Amino acid sequence: YQRRVRGFFSSFWSTSKKTMYTRQLLRRVLKNKNRNLSVKVVPLKAVRYIASVGNSYEDYKRDPNTPNDSTKAFNYMMIGAAGVGMLSFAKGTATDFITSLSKTAAVQALANVEVDVSTIKEGTAITLNWRGKPLFIRHRTSDEISDAQSTALSDLRDPQADDERVKKPEWLILLGICTHLGCVPLNKQGDYGGWYCPCHGSHYDVSGRIRKGPAPKNLEIPPYKFIEDELVVVGMEDK
Repeated sequence: YQRRVRGFFSSFWSTSKKTMYTRQLLRRVLKNKNRNLSVKVVPLKAVRYIASVGNSYEDYKRDPNTPNDSTKAFNYMMIGAAGVGMLSFAKGTATDFITSLSKTAAVQALANVEVDVSTIKEGTAITLNWRGKPLFIRHRTSDEISDAQSTALSDLRDPQADDERVKKPEWLILLGICTHLGCVPLNKQGDYGGWYCPCHGSHYDVSGRIRKGPAPKNLEIPPYKFIEDELVVVGMEDK
């Protein structure tokens, strides 16, 4: 039996490359026959008929690049979902951008602080909250004004004349944040009668300028504007 099939196999293989599938089939038959397995052997005439058809496995294999109906439906669904997600993201981004450009009157009101300084006695200071930061407003005496104006710029770490830091000599308005590490200085403390930072020992004079200690800069002056003689709006610049 084996010699008969092998003889046919040798002569049949040399006729055409289209018989490759038949050759693999016969090889499996012989392999299983040698293992004494129960295999239903196709008659030789049927094998010749199958080989004569002339079609190979490649003729019946589905092209993987050609999607079927279910694959098309899935692709359309994914494309649609991605499009909806991108439109939603674009809408949210545009809305946030437009909202940020159009500030409401309430937000603008919170950005500015209107203070009636007539209630602040000479030689005293008050502390307010402006944009989440402590705000110092000090009503300076004539001696404090004279002392601030007479200080030589060469003695200052961050040179700045007093008249550059005030709009009215008697009113000093500045942010109460130490320029070293952000602590809140104490009013009328320190070696220069201005402010003293208890965290690391920075001393500021009556103009809020650094005179001693680790702070590198003077106390910051916020934007402000006197809309009346004794009414100031902090957060608004003079035009």
